[in-house]
Amino acid sequence: MADVQERWCVVTGGRGFAARHLVEMLIRYEMFQVRIADLGPAIKLEPDEEEGTVGKAMRSGPCEGAEVVFHMAAPDSSVNNHQLHHSVNVLGTKNIIDACVELKVKRLIYTSSPSVVFDGVHGIINGDESLPYPSKHNDSYSATKAEGEALVIKSNDTKGLLTCCIRPSSIFGPGDRLLVPSLIAAARAGKSKFIIGDGNNMYDFTYVENVAHAHVCAERALASGGAAAEKASGQAYFVTNMEPIKFWEFVALILEGLGYERPSIKIPASVMMPIAQLVELTYKLLAAYGMKVPQLTPSRIRLLSCSRTFCCLKANDRLGYTPIVPLQVPVLSLEIDLLCLVIPHIQHSSLTFLEIDLLGWEGLRRTIESYPHLRAEQRLKKEGPSKASLFLGSGRVADTLLWRNKKQTLTAALVLAAIYFNFIASGFTIITSISTILLVASVFLFIHGRLPQRIMGYKFDKVPVSCFHVSEETSHQVALSVVSGWNSAVKGLKSLCKGADCMFFIKVALSLLILSILGTISLQSLLAIGIPGAFTLFFIYEKREEEIDHVLQDIVSFTWKLKSDISGKIFSSAKDR
Repeated sequence: MADVQERWCVVTGGRGFAARHLVEMLIRYEMFQVRIADLGPAIKLEPDEEEGTVGKAMRSGPCEGAEVVFHMAAPDSSVNNHQLHHSVNVLGTKNIIDACVELKVKRLIYTSSPSVVFDGVHGIINGDESLPYPSKHNDSYSATKAEGEALVIKSNDTKGLLTCCIRPSSIFGPGDRLLVPSLIAAARAGKSKFIIGDGNNMYDFTYVENVAHAHVCAERALASGGAAAEKASGQAYFVTNMEPIKFWEFVALILEGLGYERPSIKIPASVMMPIAQLVELTYKLLAAYGMKVPQLTPSRIRLLSCSRTFCCLKANDRLGYTPIVPLQVPVLSLEIDLLCLVIPHIQHSSLTFLEIDLLGWEGLRRTIESYPHLRAEQRLKKEGPSKASLFLGSGRVADTLLWRNKKQTLTAALVLAAIYFNFIASGFTIITSISTILLVASVFLFIHGRLPQRIMGYKFDKVPVSCFHVSEETSHQVALSVVSGWNSAVKGLKSLCKGADCMFFIKVALSLLILSILGTISLQSLLAIGIPGAFTLFFIYEKREEEIDHVLQDIVSFTWKLKSDISGKIFSSAKDR
């Protein structure tokens, strides 16, 4: 053990998602004492990591005397900032190479990306390492990653330094702060219903433990010496779970596992691309004013709609890499049939990956179980009813206007549209419209009441008389509401007569002004705006409640500040006189 303790390695970007898992694995295998180097001035760890292996690795001191460096540092790939990516992926990698040569580090393993061979236009099916770098990359991250990778490969065998590059495809797993959280954020915002493209694009995902394992395999291969090390060094390797899957099926499994709806509405990429370009242009113009990095960008549209699968034969042959955690545990249909015979009460439809681990998706299962705080039911339990739901009474009206019962919402929308086009848009007066609607309702109820219970095998449920009965309690509540409203109005009039409450007078005046403006709008126009608005504005408010409340709060604060400034100036002017 004393000999092992004298061996050191460095993991750059150690606070990163995959890097944390690599640190854990290196220490668990007792291969090295691990030191972490990171770009951040302060590294935020989870509570269980502070006293764990990651926390200890961060407190281990400087990097001198390291035998191997795992260069995993990289900026956020979603931020299309060429200067940032070039400074980290190119200049930072060059600095690491120079330090390794100067400090006589023996091995350097660089974490690259499959995006280095992706042009953003043509899909890749079972691509191997013979694919060249494209003339134009999908984004700045991919282009600078390719530059950094080329530097690492070129530096191989410089003063005894052996290098290689690992290209892990679409990393996922416990601790991910990008893929799964962004999917759940989209689901909560109502955006997860959409599939960009035809939904058939294939992808290779890689469980994070397999990414860490691939780095260990690379280090062992370079350390093996002789022809094996020479064969493994100076190369780039694709690393995946070796289990291609439809991209949108993978997304659906994550969402369903956490209690959300799977995507179902397909939108052509050609339709989304102009929108994404407009969003990206807006971000470039407003980024300096605090606009958040948008999720909808042209490069992301291309990534979501193209196929990207890769061959790992080279990594298997030269590094000895094989996934240690499968994406899915394959089970033949015959085995499922046998299981159903052994356990008769289990049906095929009930055999889900969440219920029977042996038939499950191992990597996905572990990932889903690591996000209990992101489950749909946890959010509802924690947050309770939304403000929009409370405002609408948390009943059938809320369910309809907030699209919780889609059948009920569509039925209500169609009925209102029919009433509007037949009785309002036709130019009837209010009295004529109400009379006509009541006439149609009376004819319908009479005919419906005369129909037999069954016609040609179809059953017709009669409208119960109780539907039109108003209970004594409801009548009492309505009466109390009317009396309370009247008393409030009288109280307001008394306050105005005293002339003491200026703010109340301003509120009344503004309300009456708004009412007079609305009065100039015809009933037809009011309903044409109001009905669609009710079905959209409440839904949008529920999905973006925090952002809208924040904006409204800013507007109110600004208004009060403006009022105070104006009042102060008027008071000062009056005082001077």
